[in-house]
Amino acid sequence: MIRFIPILLISFFLLTSCHKDSDDDIVLTDITLNFSHSWNDTSITNSDFNDIKFTNAKGDLLSIERLRYLISKITFHKSDGSTLVLEGYNLVDLTNNENLSFTPITKIPLDSYSDVTFTFGFNNEDNIDGAYNDLNAASWNVPTMLGGGYHYMQFDGKFINSINEAQGFNYHVIRAADNAGDNPTFPQDTFFTVSLGATTITNNTAFNVEMNIAEWFKNPNTWDLNVLNQMLMPNSAAQIMMFENGQNVFSLKPIE
Repeated sequence: MIRFIPILLISFFLLTSCHKDSDDDIVLTDITLNFSHSWNDTSITNSDFNDIKFTNAKGDLLSIERLRYLISKITFHKSDGSTLVLEGYNLVDLTNNENLSFTPITKIPLDSYSDVTFTFGFNNEDNIDGAYNDLNAASWNVPTMLGGGYHYMQFDGKFINSINEAQGFNYHVIRAADNAGDNPTFPQDTFFTVSLGATTITNNTAFNVEMNIAEWFKNPNTWDLNVLNQMLMPNSAAQIMMFENGQNVFSLKPIE
């Protein structure tokens, strides 16, 4: 019996040491999303703002004066159906050249993944009215009468209208709401998931995500700024059209 106990202890330490070694083999790394912007094949920075020089699919001449949007729930998908969700969100602000790169706090294992996705805006679970102090300070809130929570995008500019005058537009994307007031209703979710496709993560992988701004006016709905230019937040039909047009806005450029 005296000899048997040390043998058991040795066996226990060998087993636990092997388990620890196995965990130590998992290498974790940061990932970064870099956001760039274009108008079809032409790159855009904030130096291109406030100049009526872009033409949308309808043929309207327009400018960009402000562009900022929210992304959240970056998720890595495995072929076995499991997922790794990186908590946090990023308010991309092209107007002020802020948050054009986002590195989540959570590191992920070096591995192959069947898809990488993120949410444009907040999903309904995360879209909690007044919950995020930094977004409150950025005046990112949606009025309570429209359901509260937060914007998904603010895109403002001017266009040349049908009487050849410069007129402002506010292409603001939020959760679609009807019956503005104390009890708004929500006809359809208008946040959406962006898929970046399969990837193999190596050390400090960067995803270069590009927004083609022209797509917001193009497909499947050819946007008429003479009809839809302001007061779009309480217009649920317009919000659903934005949701539909947003499906083709983002694309992945080559991974570094």
